[in-house]
Amino acid sequence: MSSTRTLAPPERYHFGASVRPLVVPKHDPCGRFTGDDLWLALRTPDGPATLHLSRSKTDLTATGYGPGAEWVLEHADAIAGLRDDLSGFPALAAAHPLVERLARTFAGVRLPRTGLVFRSVLRAVLEQKVTGKEAHRAYRLICARLSEPAPGPVELHLPPDPAVIAATPYWVFHPFGVEQRRTQALQRAALVADRLERCADAAEATTRLTALPGIGPWTAAEVVRVAYGDPDAVSVGDFHIPNTVAWALAGETRGTDARMLELLAPFVGHRGRVCDLLAHGGIGAPKFGPRMPIRSFARF
Repeated sequence: MSSTRTLAPPERYHFGASVRPLVVPKHDPCGRFTGDDLWLALRTPDGPATLHLSRSKTDLTATGYGPGAEWVLEHADAIAGLRDDLSGFPALAAAHPLVERLARTFAGVRLPRTGLVFRSVLRAVLEQKVTGKEAHRAYRLICARLSEPAPGPVELHLPPDPAVIAATPYWVFHPFGVEQRRTQALQRAALVADRLERCADAAEATTRLTALPGIGPWTAAEVVRVAYGDPDAVSVGDFHIPNTVAWALAGETRGTDARMLELLAPFVGHRGRVCDLLAHGGIGAPKFGPRMPIRSFARF
C-alpha cells in the first residue's frame, strides 16, 4: 500500500542540490538519488517508511510506503526543503559581494528538514575526526548489518534502531572501522534517542546533544542543519570550513573558528547557509599540507 501527495516547488527550485545531502555519496543503504528521484528509508514516530520524491518539470510527487507513510507524506515538503525560509536572506547576503552573487546563483537550493534527529546523529558521529571515505564505509556497514529492509518497491535498509545500537557490544563496531570513542558517543545518544526526537527546536536539540560526552558543537551543528533545517548552524571545529570562510570573505589563506565566526557575524540567522553557498560555489582555501590519511581502526 502507498499514498501520494503532489508538491509545488518555488521558482528556480533545484531538486538535486537540495536533497542530495540526505544521501551518503556513492552508495547509501538507506537512500538512493538518481537525478529526478529520491528514495529515502526512515524510522518515523509512526513506524518504518520509505519516501519517494519524483521531480517533473512543474512539481514534485511524494509517495509514501509502510506504516509511517502518512507521516513521511505530511513532512515531504520539509524533507524536500520546501519549508526553508529565505525571506530575510537577500538583505543579509548584500553585506558581501561574493555571498550576494552566490545567493543569486544558487537561489534554487533549499535546506532539507527531516524532523528526525538520531538518523543524523549516526552519520555525524561517524564523521568525527576521520576522512569521509572512512566514515561512509562505517555508515554503510552499520546500516546494512544492524538493521532490516525498508518497506516499498526498492531495496533499501532502514536506519538502525537506536535500541539496537545501544545494545550492540563495542567489538561489533570495531571491524566497521569505528573506534571505542565514537562508538561510545553514538551509544550514549542512542540511549536518549526518544528524548532527542522530542526536542522542540534546533536550540534545544543542540543543548541536549552537547551535554552528551563525545558530542560537541561540530556534531550538533551537523545534526540540526539536517534534522531541523537550521540555516544558522555553523560546524565549529571543522578541519576545512574556517579556512574556506577566511579565504572567501577576507582573502586570508588560513582561519580559526573565532575568525570564521567574526566574518560570519553579518549573516547571523543564516551563517550555516553562507558556508553551504561557499561549498556549492566550489570555493576553498589554498592547500599547503598533505591530506588526512585513511586509517583502519579494524586493524588496531
